[in-house]
Amino acid sequence: MMGAHHAACGAAAWVAVTTRIEVAGLLPVPSGSLSLGLGLLDVSPIGVVTGALVTAGAALLPDADHRSATIANSLPPVSNLLCTGIGRIAGGHRRGTHSLIGVLAFVAVAWLAGMWTAETAAYGTVYPGAGLLTVLLVSFAAKALKIIPDTMRKFPWAVGLAAGAFVTAFAPEEQFWFPIAVGLGVVVHIVGDMMTTGGCNLLYPLRIRPPRVVAALPVVGWMWKRNGHFAVPILGNAGSLREWCLLVPVSLYAVGGIGAALLRIDNPALQALGVMGISAWGG
Repeated sequence: MMGAHHAACGAAAWVAVTTRIEVAGLLPVPSGSLSLGLGLLDVSPIGVVTGALVTAGAALLPDADHRSATIANSLPPVSNLLCTGIGRIAGGHRRGTHSLIGVLAFVAVAWLAGMWTAETAAYGTVYPGAGLLTVLLVSFAAKALKIIPDTMRKFPWAVGLAAGAFVTAFAPEEQFWFPIAVGLGVVVHIVGDMMTTGGCNLLYPLRIRPPRVVAALPVVGWMWKRNGHFAVPILGNAGSLREWCLLVPVSLYAVGGIGAALLRIDNPALQALGVMGISAWGG
């Protein structure tokens, strides 16, 4: 799956698990409404916005195992060095970071970062650890979504630092939000890759290859690869038309959910930011 689509899926996943948007007049039932979102996590509107930013960036973290990936050039030189190191530890592309071990490792780092708090007179409790990681994650997302042109190599620092400062100062009070957002983004990435022909090996470093008899079966051979990867390749190759058809409505859903949350924040400055953001997306 393409990087921009990973980021959009991450943001949409966070919106889905934290909000429940009722749209009236869409179904021929007595209530006539359709619920968009699961509302599984009870977070504030600020939690929806900050979580969507973090999850969009976290949905690109597994590709940090490739020093030539788009995100490796998102925050130079830090991202280049980081991706090179992660790639060596993970054993290469689509290995350690695309496995259950990778999910646990990323969540553990996010959990430790989220525990770092500080008390301030202006904002009360702030979260510098979550803010620092957000600098990196948002830069990943900005690069993948092509918000920043390649010619502006230093601008991702400004975008990432602004987002990091926002999360540090306005992070939701719920302590669990940051590791869950990171973990959700990483899982969404892996699921997305498993929906393409390459698939992933969730049990890495174990490599369980299908027996020849099993690999010869039409459906099983299609899903269980000879290299030990498992896939349900309903989207075909990365960047296919089917992938685009899925991701256009997913992206619109993410933008709508974030915009709705911004308008519900009880802060005039942030409400103005929400209106400007929705206007920019709408052209």
